[in-house]
Parts: sequence; C-alpha cells; structure tokens
Amino acid sequence: MNVAIKAESVYFSVKGQVVIPQRLRKEFEIEEGTRAYVESTPEGILIKPVTTKFIRSLRGSLKGKGVMKAMMEDRKAEREL
Repeated sequence: MNVAIKAESVYFSVKGQVVIPQRLRKEFEIEEGTRAYVESTPEGILIKPVTTKFIRSLRGSLKGKGVMKAMMEDRKAEREL
C-alpha cells in the first residue's frame, strides 16, 4: 500500500479555531455541523470527524460482545428502582 501524504499548513484563530482545507473536507465528507473527536497523541493533535460514513463503518462492531444483554439488564434494574 503506497500512501502519499500531502501536508498543508493552517493557522489557529484567537479562539483556537482551525479551518480544514477544502480538499480534506471533501475527502472526509465533512460538512457544516459535522462533529469531530479531538485526541492528544504522541505525534500531536488528531482530529477524527464523525460522519455518516464513519457511523456506518461501526455497524456490527459490537456484535457478539454481550453489549445488548448488558444494556437490557441495566434497563431492567432501572425499572425496578
């Protein structure tokens, strides 16, 4: 897998805001109102947009992990309160 990385510089505003270049917004399907997770990594700041494509990629990722059973047990316990 040969991945070419094209770096672009951006500037922080007084409020700490950054404008993501249009090329990257299109590539990652970022639209107005798109939320993102921001993480601190050893390399720096990582911004992960939460798009429809990302949410679809999570479907089935918890299958077989017992999450639904645990959630139903929690709901039952709450009803009993």
